[in-house]
Amino acid sequence: MAKVRFQDVRKVYDNGQVAVQGATFDIADGELMVLVGPSGCGKSTLLRMVAGLEEISGGTLSIGERVVNDVAPKDRDIAMVFQNYALYPHMTVAENLAFGLKLRGHDKNEVQRRIQGAAEALGLTGMLDKLPRAMSGGQRQRVALGRALVREPAVFLLDEPLSNLDAKLRHSVRTEIAQLHRKLGTTMIYVTHDQVEAMTLGQRIVVLNEGVVQQIDTPMALYERPANLFVAGFLGSPAMNVLRGVLRLDAAGSAWLRLADGSELPLGAIALGADWNGRELAVGVRPEHLQPATGAMAFQAHIEGLEPVGNEIFVNLQHAGQGLVMRVPPQALPAVGGQIAVAVNSAVLHFFDIASGERIEALQQAA
Repeated sequence: MAKVRFQDVRKVYDNGQVAVQGATFDIADGELMVLVGPSGCGKSTLLRMVAGLEEISGGTLSIGERVVNDVAPKDRDIAMVFQNYALYPHMTVAENLAFGLKLRGHDKNEVQRRIQGAAEALGLTGMLDKLPRAMSGGQRQRVALGRALVREPAVFLLDEPLSNLDAKLRHSVRTEIAQLHRKLGTTMIYVTHDQVEAMTLGQRIVVLNEGVVQQIDTPMALYERPANLFVAGFLGSPAMNVLRGVLRLDAAGSAWLRLADGSELPLGAIALGADWNGRELAVGVRPEHLQPATGAMAFQAHIEGLEPVGNEIFVNLQHAGQGLVMRVPPQALPAVGGQIAVAVNSAVLHFFDIASGERIEALQQAA
């Protein structure tokens, strides 16, 4: 096991494209860290720099106590699992697992010990004599994981290993990876564009966009306190609703957001400094924090669509030209095309500066 440290790491390609801009963060010994973001954000580039498959343009990268900028991939004590299984089709599972160990000169008994250990950890014990073509996609991916596992590396690198699997298999193998990490306690760096994978697997998550680290925190801290509008919109399914307008506070502490069409959206009593009164900002509200309601702090919204998904319903709304999504438990609702009274939960609103996109920390108003 080993700690991984990025210190102002940059990657600039020959054509001038900046893939990673000054990444600085640590991955603790034994931690499962997820790198997440949209295509082209730099997450795979960071992983490939750890593997030694991409040269580092600036900064330092350390594995353990050793700077590895100029260390060959084979000498970094890492093992990598790719999106494609890349198994040898003419070899059995046992032969696939053993191949790399034999190339590195391990003796027969050591190879057998490692194969048996990996097979037991991944539920492959009864499949060691099978060829890859006789196995399901999930089983093949487990073999790919096993081939990395037998290396007994200091750091595991996983580059979107589940993207070729269907939804059911992704869930199954994701659970197996989490269990494997708990059992081994080995440092793992996992790259994905899938926020559900990131939220369910990562002990911590690095959110990237356009080569820049946006925020690093635990899954729930990212969800509950996004640092900026990008993180707020990227994590969460459905995404956070974001409304832009001018804030109006009354003497009693209740707030309204004046939208572009001149209408005012009631926000209830909020904990935001009085100096924001009359200023433009963005207000974020998670779909589960919009709920059917009545009373002075409710607003009328037009129902554009209903998406029942079993244990909940996604209600697509339109208000003052702004699309909103509300998440509610199964219940009777007006038909599509009708109106519904909705209120926001003012205790869990998020506020962002429109110019910078950065989070505005809520402050208790002076008494």
